[in-house]
Amino acid sequence: MIQHLYRVMIELTNGKWSSKVLQQFARSSISRFMVPSFAKVYQLNQQEMENSLDKYPTLHDLFIRTLKKDARVIDQGVDSVTSPVDAVIEDVGTIKETSEMIVKGKTYSIEEMLADKTDIKKYLNGTFMILYLSPSHYHRIHSPVSGTVLRQWTLGSKSYPVNKLGLKYGVRTLAKNYRVITEVETRSGHVAVVKVGAMFVNSIEMTHGGTVLEKGEEMAYFTFGSTVVLLFEQGIFKLDPSIHTPKEIKMGEKLGVISK
Repeated sequence: MIQHLYRVMIELTNGKWSSKVLQQFARSSISRFMVPSFAKVYQLNQQEMENSLDKYPTLHDLFIRTLKKDARVIDQGVDSVTSPVDAVIEDVGTIKETSEMIVKGKTYSIEEMLADKTDIKKYLNGTFMILYLSPSHYHRIHSPVSGTVLRQWTLGSKSYPVNKLGLKYGVRTLAKNYRVITEVETRSGHVAVVKVGAMFVNSIEMTHGGTVLEKGEEMAYFTFGSTVVLLFEQGIFKLDPSIHTPKEIKMGEKLGVISK
């Protein structure tokens, strides 16, 4: 019954006004009474949380929780690319010469996703990776590589679910949803970290304000579940043999190597 209630709440966030009401509720002190049941329904790992459940005054605070310092280990390989989030790797593939990528049988345009007609050529024939975060996941986003932030921009407004069914049946969700794109220049080439909102209520809050990023450094956080799309410039990324889809992965674990 409680799990059904949470599912209904998440579906309601697809509407503009209902999502605002739910957002206000999640940030209100009243919502703290739902913290224990949410943790139980979504089987949150309380041992890795920085704080105990009674220290979260609202559901929103639980969603954006931080972890103990030793809860995640960042792969220290010089050329390694690490997962920016706790997530399920839903798809990995090659970006076509036409700027298209096929995700769950649907075609998406990275030109539309980035809203960039002039600077997408470097990503053509490169690699894309889709990482989906459910409501149960740790929702903070960390840099998958070390490098310099070239630019950052925000696109879209309304958002719809980006889970497996959302990707399969939604209307260009990855390219149309509210999203914040960070383009990072590494010593080997460019990587775009596309943070895609999953629901209208979803916020993508940036926590890194500098121009230099270290691998594993926190960049931002999501509210509720969402998705990160990684785009790699042509010829600079090699997928680790252990990676398959779907695959559960933790932030900091190795996705592959970047070299040129």
